[in-house]
Amino acid sequence: MRHFYPVIHPTAIIHPGAKLDSTVRVGPYAVIDEGVELGANCVVGPHVYLTGVTTIGGGNQFHAGCVIGDAPQDLKYQNEPTRLRIGDHNVFREHLTVHRSTKTDAETIIGSHNFFMANAHVAHNCVIGDHVIMANGALLGGYVEIQDRAFISGNCCVHQFTRVGTLALMQGNSSISQDLPPFTVALRENEICGLNSVGLRRAGFTAEQRLELKKLYHLLFRGGKNLREATAGARNFFNSATAKTLLDFVANAKRGICADLGCTASLRAEE
Repeated sequence: MRHFYPVIHPTAIIHPGAKLDSTVRVGPYAVIDEGVELGANCVVGPHVYLTGVTTIGGGNQFHAGCVIGDAPQDLKYQNEPTRLRIGDHNVFREHLTVHRSTKTDAETIIGSHNFFMANAHVAHNCVIGDHVIMANGALLGGYVEIQDRAFISGNCCVHQFTRVGTLALMQGNSSISQDLPPFTVALRENEICGLNSVGLRRAGFTAEQRLELKKLYHLLFRGGKNLREATAGARNFFNSATAKTLLDFVANAKRGICADLGCTASLRAEE
């Protein structure tokens, strides 16, 4: 992120109680409130607003117009000093919004090395892992969990309390209100259409690991069995760490699991 301003631009408004590392750069007309802490080498672009009880690690970049740590969009919220915690080396592009939690005993949490593109939204009490990408206009409802290396494409919607598993991918304009299993690809509404093969290869998964996941995917989502029974039965044949990640995620689902495209098409045909 290039910048052509001094360490603190003279037009920036920074509360005396805010805690900024000496290496932080702040651009024109940025506003930083009292409860904010900024780690080393952060860059705060023009017209950025940082507020709330917000703790930010090192190396983060905030592009023009971001609003980070503002009050949650929740009618039950009563102006409590709630919290947002951000790790290291994240990129927040133009006009992104990230809201703090609804209660003081919880946090909105963002890990490290994530890339949030323009106009995306992270709601209150979300928990986002590491190396996550959210493309332009992607929206997360409250209490959403996004696990490591997930990819949320442009204009996707994730319903509140929903989980997105590690290395899962949502195709553009898709929406989910049920959990998206690790390593899978979502499309349309609450549907999956196979494995995120490109993502798996880029993440260093071997051919043997990808083949195992393919077999497990077919057993769970295309085998025609009740998902709970299929998950329990699969544990007798699939016991690698990768398989356990998928099986444990499915077993712990509380909102249901997105269904395979072929299975949902069959159900529609029967209707």
